[in-house]
Amino acid sequence: MDKQYFYEPSRGHGLPHDPFNAIVGPRPIGWISTHSASGILNLAPYSFFNAFNYTPPLIGFASLGRKDTLVNIEQTGEFVWNLATRPLAEAMNASCAAAPPEVDEFQLAGLTPAPSRVVGVPRVAQSPVSFECKCSQIIRLRGASGAETNSWLILGEVVGVHIAQALLRDGIYDTAGSQTILRGGGPADYFEITPDNLFRMTRPSYP
Repeated sequence: MDKQYFYEPSRGHGLPHDPFNAIVGPRPIGWISTHSASGILNLAPYSFFNAFNYTPPLIGFASLGRKDTLVNIEQTGEFVWNLATRPLAEAMNASCAAAPPEVDEFQLAGLTPAPSRVVGVPRVAQSPVSFECKCSQIIRLRGASGAETNSWLILGEVVGVHIAQALLRDGIYDTAGSQTILRGGGPADYFEITPDNLFRMTRPSYP
């Protein structure tokens, strides 16, 4: 570990593939369903996604460019996050095709839209977990110089949670059994969470 490769991102990384995403990872997938003001459904995965707050529960994802998902959320103020799992990996991948706005990615990926309880946007019926969300903030990202990027951070408050009963073991969510997939590095790398990856550490007390 004594020898290190160093680069300044503004000058380029000089490698076959940008390592930034691979280092910050594996990353959870923001599989976001929305609909336009006219009701056209949209479903797309985002690799810059995470949870940011407990109370109220807030999640967020970044749209690199003004994609249909961002435009739809601006119009309706709502979206749904759907858990991407190994059995749904191929369908998730199909939904990331650069299709025009009038194309319904639910149909494109062979997925079923299921009604939500609080928001008007449907969730993916085949997904074992979904978060119904109301948009709380849309922020255009800036660099350290203050210059605006072509990316927007969309934050939403989780107002409804759907969990498959099979993933609740004695009332505890079974992360290891969910078959959640995560985005890795390179153009096509993914990882699956499996029970054999599980280890536990309790939070230490001080002093």
